[in-house]
Amino acid sequence: MQFRHERLACGLDVIAEIHDAAHSASLGFFVKTGARDETDSVSGVSHFLEHMVFKGTDQLSAEEINLRFDAMGASANAFTSEEDTVYYAAVLPERQHEAVELLAAIMRPALRADDFDTEKQVILEEIHMYDDQPPFGADDRCRAAFFGSHPLARSVLGTVESIGALPVEAMRDYHRRRYAPGNLVLAASGAVDFAALVESGRQLCGDWEPLPVGDRTAALPTAAAPPPVALITRDQAALEYAVRMSAGPAETDSDRFAAKLLAVILGDESGSRLYWDLVDTGQAEHAACHHHDFLDAGVFVTQLSCEPEDAPSLLGRIVDLYGEATNGLTAAEVDQARNKLLGRVVLAGERPRQRLFSVGLEWAHTGHYRSVADDLKTLDGLSRDDLGRVLTTWPLAGPAATVLAGPLTAVTV
Repeated sequence: MQFRHERLACGLDVIAEIHDAAHSASLGFFVKTGARDETDSVSGVSHFLEHMVFKGTDQLSAEEINLRFDAMGASANAFTSEEDTVYYAAVLPERQHEAVELLAAIMRPALRADDFDTEKQVILEEIHMYDDQPPFGADDRCRAAFFGSHPLARSVLGTVESIGALPVEAMRDYHRRRYAPGNLVLAASGAVDFAALVESGRQLCGDWEPLPVGDRTAALPTAAAPPPVALITRDQAALEYAVRMSAGPAETDSDRFAAKLLAVILGDESGSRLYWDLVDTGQAEHAACHHHDFLDAGVFVTQLSCEPEDAPSLLGRIVDLYGEATNGLTAAEVDQARNKLLGRVVLAGERPRQRLFSVGLEWAHTGHYRSVADDLKTLDGLSRDDLGRVLTTWPLAGPAATVLAGPLTAVTV
């Protein structure tokens, strides 16, 4: 594998991880914008804008965009998160320029008022659907409680109120500022012709208006007593769903890798402490722990679904299991979890689209490249002492925000 990088005069970064043995190319524009970059008055605009990008440009209709992706045999899509909006396509190598051309075109959408009004109803329906299905908005509610005044507290979807009141002019202004070339990365992985990719970027994006990009990080609010357990009552739900969030290492902290290994030991979908104690015994339908890192914050997210009457006691048991982990982890479970992650890294490394996301997001956030070999070396070098340090610095059994959603009308945890 070979990594290449060039910055165009307009400020656009062009990067590629080239695989000589690959038979496909994955390409995408990584926009450094998401829910955290919004204000309360435009909450949800990043995700809404992702929808609008596919509604057409001044030269292409939405139908023509879909037909062109289909004609080149592309697997194309997009997603929005708290910190990123990503547009991507997987194609045969000979379609590289054609894919970049279409992706670049839609980075400059028409944002027509009639399309905006129509798609607004789709977004509002999506928000209602999200609230009507498990976990009934518990994750957004928990994130808001955990992050408080920090920008990461915002929902990616926004709210009915913010989307309903959003004018098209606000979206146009947001697009102009956040989709400036210096705030985007054109990334590729697989069977990539890098010289041609750079030339495509110059030809298609070189005249984009450069604008200054401000600092995206923000200070976390002063630690306070954890908020009380919040309830979302849904009478129609058969199970109770719980989301619990506690602090973890941020993306800039080298302990983020140890945190991910620790989460596998404690709460992987199979073979973890939560799995054997709660799921395998039939006490819970689902119990898992994940670590998520952001530019300036990190969080351990615990998810539980179970019979409603069992939720308080099982949440207590999860906290006990986390506390027990501070007494030490066995060499066997550390090695097992390490092997899981090593396998996942290698398998993902064989898929150009998965590498596109890994390489593109890492570069967009840190300005650094991490190869598969780098990830494997880091995982191999983690020790039980590293995991113990994470447990001591960010105790999972300590202060946390917790939200339950389901038929319960009262709870004490």
